[in-house]
Amino acid sequence: MNARTGSHPSQHHDSRAGFLYGLSAYALWGVLPIYFHAIAHIAALDIVAHRVLWSIPFLATLIALSNGWGKVRAVLNDHKTLGVLGITALLIGGNWLLYVYAVTSGHILASSFGYYLNPLANVLLGRFVLKEKLVRLQWIAVAIAAAGISVFAAGALSQLWISLTLCVSFALYGLLRKVVKADAITGLGVETSLLFPLAIGWLGWRFGTGAPFVGSSRMDTGLLLAAGIVSTTPLILFTAAARRLAYSTLGMLQFLAPTLQFLIGVWYGEPLKTAHFIAFPAIWIALGLYVTALVRAPKLPQPPE
Repeated sequence: MNARTGSHPSQHHDSRAGFLYGLSAYALWGVLPIYFHAIAHIAALDIVAHRVLWSIPFLATLIALSNGWGKVRAVLNDHKTLGVLGITALLIGGNWLLYVYAVTSGHILASSFGYYLNPLANVLLGRFVLKEKLVRLQWIAVAIAAAGISVFAAGALSQLWISLTLCVSFALYGLLRKVVKADAITGLGVETSLLFPLAIGWLGWRFGTGAPFVGSSRMDTGLLLAAGIVSTTPLILFTAAARRLAYSTLGMLQFLAPTLQFLIGVWYGEPLKTAHFIAFPAIWIALGLYVTALVRAPKLPQPPE
């Protein structure tokens, strides 16, 4: 144990590993637009269906390696938990579909704006649904974010629905996953299984109409087959980080993904309007205040392993 800080060397190692896991997770989420941009010529619904289809064997392997089939059976036998996961499956499926559509149709900036709003939406849901208290700095952050949204609504109304729908759907998904009795891999496995009939049904129908099942080129086939790993790897890294890091640290890392998405959108030549130059700085200021409030918050005892 460190006599000066009272910390154990293993705790320091876990924190450093957790930071690297979290950094990797959000970096991968941040560069996802590059992957989807490479298959932008494929219909968004087809991409999401493949994302569900090829996540199944990958998640099944992870569940088997972690001896998690008992947890899966417990969830399937709990009708209340299964019902909530049915709702979260629809929320995350819709979120995936809209995100892929946004990226492949040239609205990466709108999608990044939505995910910048997500932490602030979580603050409001925590206040009004979970009855969590907000400090003054958090209310100021919410007010500044609302002003930014208002400017964005006035100057880029055609894209606002993408940002708000992505934000609301993922915030509601996070809220329900917070209260449901299922860990990350088990819950994602059940959600993906519930979406599987829709995915395979859609791909089967498309194949019946003459469309190729896994793309029209070797490149398309390889990218679509990788959809499961591309989708689930960041979540696994995030779960590993969440077990090792303080919430405030994880919250600061969260903003890496939409920042990378924003830069990629600009790199791909999406036009920046006056509304963007006002709304995005407003959101960044709000997020800065939000993170400051997290850092200043009293440290809660870490839960036992």
